[in-house]
Amino acid sequence: MTLEEKVGQLCCFGWQERTALDDQARFCVQELHAGGMIVMGRNLHDTSQKPVPDIDAVAVRAMLDELQSLARIPLLIATDQEGGRVARFGTAPFTRMPAVAALTTPKEAYDAAYQTGMELRCVGVNTNFAPVADINSNPANPVIGDRSFGATVTEVGPFVEAQVRGYAASGVLACLKHFPGHGDTATDSHLALPVLPHTLETMQTRELLPFQAGITAGAPVVMTAHILFPALDTEVPATMSHAILTGLLRQTLGFAGLIVTDCLEMKAVAERWGTALAALAAIKAGADMVLVCHTLERQQETYETLLAAARSGELPTARLDEAVAHVRAAKANLSSLPFDPALLGGKRREQSVTTLGADVPR
Repeated sequence: MTLEEKVGQLCCFGWQERTALDDQARFCVQELHAGGMIVMGRNLHDTSQKPVPDIDAVAVRAMLDELQSLARIPLLIATDQEGGRVARFGTAPFTRMPAVAALTTPKEAYDAAYQTGMELRCVGVNTNFAPVADINSNPANPVIGDRSFGATVTEVGPFVEAQVRGYAASGVLACLKHFPGHGDTATDSHLALPVLPHTLETMQTRELLPFQAGITAGAPVVMTAHILFPALDTEVPATMSHAILTGLLRQTLGFAGLIVTDCLEMKAVAERWGTALAALAAIKAGADMVLVCHTLERQQETYETLLAAARSGELPTARLDEAVAHVRAAKANLSSLPFDPALLGGKRREQSVTTLGADVPR
């Protein structure tokens, strides 16, 4: 790979067009050499319509096949399909899974992940930013709620492990989020920077255990949280913290897979550090791929900032190559699946909420 391609592999971008590619998507893949692209609700249907219309699965598969055809290096094509209120593929013909808090056994969690993974893979998505490994321990939390499997470690850990195994069986990469734990916060990181006030010892007996369970089960991807954890870093959020990403996640928990950031256009980082500089700080801290979901200007600025840092040595060659190696290792586990409409909607489930396909929360 050229240096430009190496830098591009660290980037996961989004685009705007519905059931088709646009100039933004083509530019991100062909000119910025993006290593990944994320499918949002806006790419699937008009989410402002009520009720939200069905998805044209044939058109989506054609769109994502075309997207892959533009890339010299195969793309990670990701989405958020947790179930419940965070389901980009949230209408027919896709199975409408309930919020994960409604799942009653690890077997149900496994089955839900397997069915979800098979449906995503059927239309060309190979990475799902799920399961949520956060513990819903704070009733005032505005963003987690029923996206979590429960309010205690014993409720969450076995379900996270089961979903990691279910996604693996389906051939889709699972992603544990939001590290090191977003459940016991009272601020939405889309809007401001949450603070997790616990000691490391408390975290080791609570928030970190579901992540450890998922890592032990073989989770290939972990997503960072834009939260401040002063016990380890008083200056920057987990997404940008060497102590948290390299020290805690890599060295203490033993995670050897792909670390991807939550979207860097969220206000918790974008308004204080700026998307591009936050991306550079994240990669230097130990992240392998940065997520910029919305704005072409910020996507291009992020790529150019990383490229300039790689050329100048501010981003060390060893760190760049390590991150690229993690991206390539994740991609090595991908396999294609022919489109088969019989795989869609295999188990109809009652939807527990009415908002489907929305592009937040992540």
